[in-house]
Amino acid sequence: MSAAPSAAAGPAAPALSFVIPVYRGARTIGEVVDAIAGLRVDGGHEVVLVNDGSPDDSGEVCRALTRRTDVAVTLVDLSRNFGEHNAVLAGLRVARGAHVVTMDDDLQNPIEEAMRLYRHALAGGWDVVFSRYPEKHHSAWRNLGSRFANRVADWLLDKPPGLYLSSFRCIARLVVDHVVSFEGPFPYVDGLILQAAGRIDSLLVEHRAREQGRSNYTVRKLVRLWLNLFVGFSVKPLRVATATGLGCTLLGALATVAVVVEALRGGTPPGWASLAAVTLVLSGLQLTMLGVIGEYVGSLVVTANRRPQSVVREIVRPAADAREPERAP
Repeated sequence: MSAAPSAAAGPAAPALSFVIPVYRGARTIGEVVDAIAGLRVDGGHEVVLVNDGSPDDSGEVCRALTRRTDVAVTLVDLSRNFGEHNAVLAGLRVARGAHVVTMDDDLQNPIEEAMRLYRHALAGGWDVVFSRYPEKHHSAWRNLGSRFANRVADWLLDKPPGLYLSSFRCIARLVVDHVVSFEGPFPYVDGLILQAAGRIDSLLVEHRAREQGRSNYTVRKLVRLWLNLFVGFSVKPLRVATATGLGCTLLGALATVAVVVEALRGGTPPGWASLAAVTLVLSGLQLTMLGVIGEYVGSLVVTANRRPQSVVREIVRPAADAREPERAP
């Protein structure tokens, strides 16, 4: 995997880093960065933009921001689209701040709310502070998908009950260093955070309506994210498959005993149509359980083949660093 270390040599590390994955964000990322540049943070702050193989001119817009912005802006240019969580990890490896705020490029996360997350993390000594919203201005299906993912995470992950997992969060360096140590091709950032964070809190923040464009998340991407959560961070689905198989076996044994007893009494066991239906249901269960096992096996094969988590084409440092753009090995 081609990636930069989490703490680059150069100027002293800032107090706060903003990591922003950029995909189809050419029209909005400039406004986001300008708002961050206007902040005053004790100890300084920086911005890390990750161009996740965006098909528009986001890469060139981000490159221009590294030259013209008052705040230090670093561009991590990925070779193609790897997905939001992979892009966030690529950015976290470059971020140097004692705390890191991760956020989207679509202006739905107000910058002043990012500072509230940061101040709350500092005041309470929290390892991570997640945002939660009184109202989310996403489409109905996107909100439904988010609620489903959080319900699944309640079951699969060691997550405090009721905690809402959000991509808008503030993470302490201790947790960041653990998260970036993950090298698998299917990261789930919240799962990695929960593995290391002991002091977890959430803060109610504003969520604005999207001003331009539409969500980059599709049903396919959400399903892939759910599969990463299922397969990469828990063996509970396998245990459910085992319990279901044992339950069906027990029911089958009881039904067999009942049929034998009825046959010995001289009766003809009725219900061959229902028996066929039950056979079809059990066959479907078997195929489903094989599919679950196949997902785990497939994930292991892809990981064993060292599929890259991300490939960094180029890292463009702030102009003030007076360094040539770095090319990843």
